[in-house]
Amino acid sequence: MKVVEQVWENFLISTDPRKLNVGAIHHFLCYHSSWSKGIPLDRVQKSIDQSLNFGVYDEDRQIGFARIISDYSTIAYLGDVYLLDEYRGKGISKRMMDTILGHPELQGLRRWILLTNTAEWLYEKYGFVKVPHPEWYMEKFNSKVYERES
Repeated sequence: MKVVEQVWENFLISTDPRKLNVGAIHHFLCYHSSWSKGIPLDRVQKSIDQSLNFGVYDEDRQIGFARIISDYSTIAYLGDVYLLDEYRGKGISKRMMDTILGHPELQGLRRWILLTNTAEWLYEKYGFVKVPHPEWYMEKFNSKVYERES
């Protein structure tokens, strides 16, 4: 897939997998996220290998990340979105969302999915809404999966 890059001020948003700092991504997800505490490094690497990834960089430092799981035809799941605390409030998250939703391979999708308990105000600006029919939604969720793998 063609690499997409967006430069804004001194920040770079890129889908180039060679730029990703998997150690930094793992550290944030494992120790600072509410959704994947304790996730093993090999799980992070496998998820990255199977996704369209968006790294956010301040020069050579990775400061944010998001990944898309998609069939590139009908549906996309936006997950593992983060931006380091010291970079929040500078418009970077908005630029990241603009870049993700503008990606040429993600156009014309029928459905986008996002699970979040933070920054709902940001995602609402991009058309994300609460599930209109939660009674249709089903999931199989194992909140202890990473505890057993550690």
